[in-house]
Amino acid sequence: MEIFRLKELYLSHKESSLSHRYITNKNIEPLLDKLRNFLIVEALGKSVLGKPIYGLKIGEGKKRILMWSQMHGNESTTTKALFDLLSTLIDKTSGLDYILKSCTLFIIPILNPDGAEAYTRINANNVDLNRDAQNLSQPESKILKEAFTSFKPHFCYNLHGQRTIFSAGNTNKSAIVSFLSPAQDKDCRVTPNRMVSMEVIAVMNQVLQGIIPNQVGIYDDAFNINCVGDTFQSENVPTMLFEAGHFPEDYSREKTRELIYISYLSSLNYISKNEITGQFHESYFDISENGKCFFDVIIRNALSEGKQIDIAFQFQERLKDGEIKFIPRVVKMEKLNYHFGHKEIDAQGNEVFGAEGEVLKMDYENVFVVLKNEKTLLFSK
Repeated sequence: MEIFRLKELYLSHKESSLSHRYITNKNIEPLLDKLRNFLIVEALGKSVLGKPIYGLKIGEGKKRILMWSQMHGNESTTTKALFDLLSTLIDKTSGLDYILKSCTLFIIPILNPDGAEAYTRINANNVDLNRDAQNLSQPESKILKEAFTSFKPHFCYNLHGQRTIFSAGNTNKSAIVSFLSPAQDKDCRVTPNRMVSMEVIAVMNQVLQGIIPNQVGIYDDAFNINCVGDTFQSENVPTMLFEAGHFPEDYSREKTRELIYISYLSSLNYISKNEITGQFHESYFDISENGKCFFDVIIRNALSEGKQIDIAFQFQERLKDGEIKFIPRVVKMEKLNYHFGHKEIDAQGNEVFGAEGEVLKMDYENVFVVLKNEKTLLFSK
């Protein structure tokens, strides 16, 4: 599909009721009520705290695709994009009927509703569900495994969000979207199964390079059978990890949301139109592996104890009154020649102070500092 067409579809089908980073069952349940007229919506079970976990089924094709989001409750960008996708697919005028005739999608929009409400990575039992694929100790893990077992997917989409620290390679280019074809054995062999998922990722990368050149990354494929993607891959189902990352100044992840949507549609278009064998997987290896080269803010050339240093801030995401607040925290105070800031400030050899005129120290938190006797804002909406 042409990029202009993908962008056009996004703009006309973006679900306006979902925005920013805090997405919970309360946000999606009104949408599910509307979608019941167009697709199957069911409660698959309940979370630790008794919240329903929903499954959605759409399409009639033989190619079965399982998609799940918010396994980590504070990673919501892919969830927003799922509802944009559903809005597109149920629109008879979108011209995408061929996807639903070729494919059947089973979607779990929020696997970890307790974590989503608390805005945490973990579930209510303090368990990372993405490390529970073997033990299946949590009700949410069991629900996902049951969906996998009963639906018998041909492809799995493991949908996540990544921190702002990641770069595409060891460069000053942030990794706005990242992918991975997980390993399926401890030797990380490029198996025929992995080649299939690599081929699909390569197609998405080709499309994204036309929009965000050199800002797509892949994670290293170190094998961990406790991770869901590695487990499903090891069961010979081509699995793809999606990671929604940081677009410049897009802390609400709305621009990244569009790019994830474009990734969804471009991959579904490819899967629906082709019998994928993995023959065309090689360009997957052209994607840069993620580095960790970024901080949210770096104040360069600050004076401290007679020496010039750089001061790095990382934003802490805090839930307050139903909104996510971004609080800058000092995490490094040293020369950072091989790191970059999403925002950089040159102190020009001056001292930098805290809000009350105090000397900056590690773990200092505030939205501004004092530089040259003036308040300097580190973050604003």
